[in-house]
Amino acid sequence: MASASTARSKSAFDPGAFLVTIGEATKPVLFPKKQTIFAQGDPADAVFYLQTGKIKLSVLAKTGREATIGLLSDGSFFGEGALAGQKLRMYSATSMTDCAALRIAKKSMLQALHREHKFSDLFVGYLLGRNIRYEEDLVDQLFNSSEKRLARILLLLAHFGNEGQPESVISSISQETLAEMVGTTRSRVSFFMNRFRKLGFVDYDSKGLHVHSSLLNIVLHD
Repeated sequence: MASASTARSKSAFDPGAFLVTIGEATKPVLFPKKQTIFAQGDPADAVFYLQTGKIKLSVLAKTGREATIGLLSDGSFFGEGALAGQKLRMYSATSMTDCAALRIAKKSMLQALHREHKFSDLFVGYLLGRNIRYEEDLVDQLFNSSEKRLARILLLLAHFGNEGQPESVISSISQETLAEMVGTTRSRVSFFMNRFRKLGFVDYDSKGLHVHSSLLNIVLHD
């Protein structure tokens, strides 16, 4: 399960500004909320760079069961499997909010990585960061309770532990999506969320779900 948070470069290099200079094969695209950007099984012929908005990545099993494997936000790349010889999409990408992105054709993306070292460094750093997150998610699924997994996901979605101030407010995410990410039922997520609220770890208002740093107590408690 990949995280909606992304690794951000410490330099002033702007990948979005650079990508629009590499030719007509890079196209700005807008996606309204709940639109399928690409579906599992579609041809893998391009990489996307998310400028604004939130994206959900999900996989569908032959049994019909769907699992959310990641939530991405501003500054994220997705669909990068096309660069490694992937012929078909292994997952679906759906907009959770109105989104603005750049669609970069596979050939142009490869050329850009060879042409600009700063862009190549940023992209490799992003992929390494996401790979580390996949490893952490696997350990989380194998050894932690569903309550701890939910707490960790909420903290990650609020960007606790990343550079800068945490967002603390999470919007546009349902308990069904959280259940898919945790690997449990919606009723269990509802039970834990009510418990977190009573303990003062989270609260709700018109802006969405507020996550407090005190939720770390759940993750750190043995």
